Amino acid sequence: MTPGDVLETQRYAVTRADLVRYAVASGDDNPIHQDESVAQSVGLPGVIAHGMFTMALAARAVAQWTGGAQVVELGCKFTNPVVVPAEGGVTITVGGTVKSAEEGLVALALEVTCDGQKVLGMPKAVVRA
Repeated sequence: MTPGDVLETQRYAVTRADLVRYAVASGDDNPIHQDESVAQSVGLPGVIAHGMFTMALAARAVAQWTGGAQVVELGCKFTNPVVVPAEGGVTITVGGTVKSAEEGLVALALEVTCDGQKVLGMPKAVVRA
């Protein structure tokens, strides 16, 4: 990986069933991630994906690009919700660019979107080369 390399875009389908499985695995059973009426009662447009689930999809893309290299840093801000409809689902798109590669570390700038809208702010990863 060399600075400036644009990495192959990764796409991940997300359904409500995925949110249920993530809630069980993570212990985060907040009803805004499963119940439409609860989500709307707190001002959300509908059921939303867990922020950490969305971030985990970004980490999955990093693992794909780097062949599972050790991640030494992964970060972002949760800026926009990923609304997951009851029927079908949505697609999370993860793009990446190599920002630097030095001293055995590769820094990646990420772009994580859903329906063309950025859902994670300033997402980045650093892996051991």
